[in-house]
Amino acid sequence: MCGRYELHSHPAAIALAFGLAHPPEVRARYNIAPTTDVPVVRVSADGHRELVRMRWGLVPRWAKDPAIGARMINARGETIAEKPSFHMAYRRHRCLLPADGFYEWMPLPGAGGEHARKQPVHVVMKDGGLFGMAGLYERWRSVEGEVLDTCTIVTTGSNARLRPVHDRMPLIVAPEHYARWLDPGIDEVADLIVPFASEAMAWYTISPRVNNVHHDDASLILHTPPPAAAEPGAHDGDPPPPHAPEQESLF
Repeated sequence: MCGRYELHSHPAAIALAFGLAHPPEVRARYNIAPTTDVPVVRVSADGHRELVRMRWGLVPRWAKDPAIGARMINARGETIAEKPSFHMAYRRHRCLLPADGFYEWMPLPGAGGEHARKQPVHVVMKDGGLFGMAGLYERWRSVEGEVLDTCTIVTTGSNARLRPVHDRMPLIVAPEHYARWLDPGIDEVADLIVPFASEAMAWYTISPRVNNVHHDDASLILHTPPPAAAEPGAHDGDPPPPHAPEQESLF
């Protein structure tokens, strides 16, 4: 699954990575949470890529209550072609959510009979680069005429690198497949719904400060050894990729 992520790259780098005509108006965010507005890349009506903001949590166009979006922050890639909530968006409204990393919570065995604990980890590309998470979007209208644009992040099974952390991960689209995923004229993209290459990814433990959505600063992505790191058999993931925290100096 994907319930929290971060995007801190310079707007010019985002434009270059996603083929946008101009750097978007975005600011660094280190704790992006569901039901908030998030930057989304899609193909506009005139055929060009654009970055717009949508609420994270998809509200199907047939929904009576937009509150349903809080329960639809993720869409399982294996079933989006059949699920009533997602199948139309999958065919016509695919998008990408730019990210520098996402967060997951890895279960740790408890000590002395305690319940298992959850250790937050930061998942990134090994080279520290931007990536695009596959998404779907919809436009909902109320009977009073209110318009709400919302999105969801598509997930798939985890690759070997992330399986110790969680059994699901965001569907990450390789840059060479951005055009296919975004093109509303292409119906069949099921072959893209696969885990991203393990060797291109890394993860490392971070501070529990990320648990609180009100914390939103660069310290969240700094490597922090888990409390049990000194115990025999403790695993601390991978070292942080080069230059990850330093990106903020571009602002």
